[in-house]
Amino acid sequence: MALNDTHRVELCSWVESAQAPGSDFPIQNLPFGVFKRTGRHDPPRVGVAIGDQIVDVAACLDEGLVSEAAVQAAERCRAPQLNDLMALGPGPLSALRLSLSELMRVDSSAYRRDPGIARRVLVPMYEAELRLPAEIGDYTDFYASIDHARNVGSMFRPNDPLLPNYKYVPIGYHGRSSSIVPSGTHVRRPMGQIHDNPDEPPSMAPTRRLDYEMELGLFISAPNALGTPIPVIEADRHLFGCCLLNDWSARDIQSWEYQPLGPFLSKSFATTISPWVVTFEALEPFRAPAYLRPDDDPAPLPYLLWDGDQRRGGFDIQLEVYLTTAAMRQRRQDPARISRGRFTSMYWTVAQLVAHHTSNGCNLRSGDLLGSGTVSGPEPESRGSLIERTWRGRDPIHLPNGESRTFLADGDEVTMHGFCERPGFARIGFGDCSGMVIPAF
Repeated sequence: MALNDTHRVELCSWVESAQAPGSDFPIQNLPFGVFKRTGRHDPPRVGVAIGDQIVDVAACLDEGLVSEAAVQAAERCRAPQLNDLMALGPGPLSALRLSLSELMRVDSSAYRRDPGIARRVLVPMYEAELRLPAEIGDYTDFYASIDHARNVGSMFRPNDPLLPNYKYVPIGYHGRSSSIVPSGTHVRRPMGQIHDNPDEPPSMAPTRRLDYEMELGLFISAPNALGTPIPVIEADRHLFGCCLLNDWSARDIQSWEYQPLGPFLSKSFATTISPWVVTFEALEPFRAPAYLRPDDDPAPLPYLLWDGDQRRGGFDIQLEVYLTTAAMRQRRQDPARISRGRFTSMYWTVAQLVAHHTSNGCNLRSGDLLGSGTVSGPEPESRGSLIERTWRGRDPIHLPNGESRTFLADGDEVTMHGFCERPGFARIGFGDCSGMVIPAF
């Protein structure tokens, strides 16, 4: 993709809240999601976030406010999920994004002729329920941060933290799509087998080591046919956009069950995603070089190596995690930031994840979700999970109100934020990805 008219920093919208300082949703962003008007019987449909409003794309189409080039994509926004729009691929999506950008600009001829379109095509966010953006048929979670892999490996294998395959293979596992939930959904503490005492048999109990994992979720757009790999050079054509993702993890259950086949019940109880999907076109100004591998690291195998991806296959996305305890909420205290990282620290690029996933002929479908794996960096604050931040519970995090945490307690609310900033371009964000822990049954 290339920079285009929708990325211009000087663009302003007649939706005044889009210009609010620190807004995640200026006119340069225009992320897609699925909403339903609160208290009405209208079915869910696709919308686009701008400021504190939602653009009802189908309403724009009915008003004749969509360009001819964007009609095909706009028609698919009548659906209660993004899958149909995703399946069209980047061309029609780009046309719709441009049409909506032109409509929402402060100098829009349509708005100047009839300012009343605002009440006919906009829905205030406070009047809407936000749903999962897509029907997620399959979910794969990767392990693309070398700092995260090295940190966790050091806890269990101090002398050899990275397994021999890590620098050759983008490691991943098949997750559970049925338990992916939208931001704001409570997360019940899971039960599972725990084996803390090697001299005793395991017991069935609520996890005592509940954790978050700060990740990005990557949605697939155009599918590939079964048996047909996606070359790394073509991966961008099969990617729709990103959301925030919290891969909730029960560490004590995980440490007992993961050998020999990997995570199972320690991960499948809940995965929270943010409701707005920021398109890769919106992220174009924030591309960055791929992770710079040390000279003594092996080069990626040829099917994972393309010069263009090495030059600009990364994305400079900043991610933050905030914690609000029950006591903080009761006293109306501000959330405490406990993690902050950058997506540029990932060892494998997004395109490499797609190319590897399909290299055996696996077919990805529109709406499939790929998790990046925990986004961690080399500094303690940049570690994207509590198991890393507290070094497996050895070093508690001390919160401003005097509380401390090694792992999550009932009543804790975890909120993730993500945003991109670069001189010469508008700041864009992802909104919130939040969930509160409630007690086990």
